[in-house]
Amino acid sequence: MRSNDRILTTHVGSLPRSEAVTEGVFAKEQGKAIDEAAFAQTLREAVTETVRKQVASGVDIVSDGEQSKISYATYIKDRITGFEGDSPRRTPKDLELFPNYGAFASRSGGVPEYKRPKCVGPIEVKSMDPLNEDLSCFADALKASSPAGAFMNAASPGVIALFQPNEYYATDDEYLEALAEAMRIEYEGIVNAGYQLQLDSPDLGLGRHMMFKDTEDDEYMTRIARHVEVLNHATRNIAPEQMRMHICWGNYEGPHVCDVGLDVILPTVLKARPAALLFETANPRHGHEWQVIRDHADLISEEKILVPGVIDSTSNFVEHPELVAERIERFANIVGRERVIAGTDCGFSTFAGFGSVQTDVVWAKLKTLADGAELASSRLWGGK
Repeated sequence: MRSNDRILTTHVGSLPRSEAVTEGVFAKEQGKAIDEAAFAQTLREAVTETVRKQVASGVDIVSDGEQSKISYATYIKDRITGFEGDSPRRTPKDLELFPNYGAFASRSGGVPEYKRPKCVGPIEVKSMDPLNEDLSCFADALKASSPAGAFMNAASPGVIALFQPNEYYATDDEYLEALAEAMRIEYEGIVNAGYQLQLDSPDLGLGRHMMFKDTEDDEYMTRIARHVEVLNHATRNIAPEQMRMHICWGNYEGPHVCDVGLDVILPTVLKARPAALLFETANPRHGHEWQVIRDHADLISEEKILVPGVIDSTSNFVEHPELVAERIERFANIVGRERVIAGTDCGFSTFAGFGSVQTDVVWAKLKTLADGAELASSRLWGGK
């Protein structure tokens, strides 16, 4: 979708889950017996309400809020084979440099607790039932609210590898290729159902100070280039305009002094097939990087749509609509108003039951996103 007559709005995907949904997904994660039919109905109602609230807040291109998923990357263990157990946490390099803050985050509940399974066997499609249920719930919710557009998230092969280490395949390339072929079914299923596919790819940014924190720059760039190649192969049957890709540097409040610059990874990121690129520009560490887009505009093809984060996803500050409009206009003045959609830096509930932004503030932030987009639209189309 393009902003043909006004700036459209969207977000990255995950939204707050109710207490009932959170309890249910954790009970399933822990293998506890639950009333499956009752929980399925709880999820269906939660998706309908989440879509309704997005539309009421002024969001044009909505998601199901990732209500059924405990996290945006580890959910795949229920859909593809080869994953079991748990694996050690990889601490971001910036939190290693600031151990006092890391300890504070742990004590204050700032670090989510859930299993990160590892690959211990061959990867194949296990069941598409969870995806089909997500698609069904989303379809019902969309009928009730009729938004302008809809997308559904799916983990990229690279981000699955980032959080779930390989202990089965002989090489990382073999692991990535197996992931890509298995996830291809989910990717195509989302698009065939009529939704935009969002590929979550934090491995391209966050990976530098987690997965690749002990490597040299050249090796890191070689690896993420390979991640992009594999993602492109996995989506070979999907038109670019039916896809969007999200990159980020970790959706946590922290120092972020080890974040790789957008200028370093942009040429590689732009080789990915999805037409729309969602990226951070609202938080204090990446707010200046609109200049990177300006200075590298010649690398950005006419087919690419920019979805900059103009709302921070880790702060309870509600941005002023004027600031949101200012951020939008910067990008519109670089690539043209039709190729800009207003978004958020990251999701608001990356992990079930966890989020730095309080639920009522999330909806206020999405409302100010819409208000800012309206202001920007009045200026960008004011002369017509």
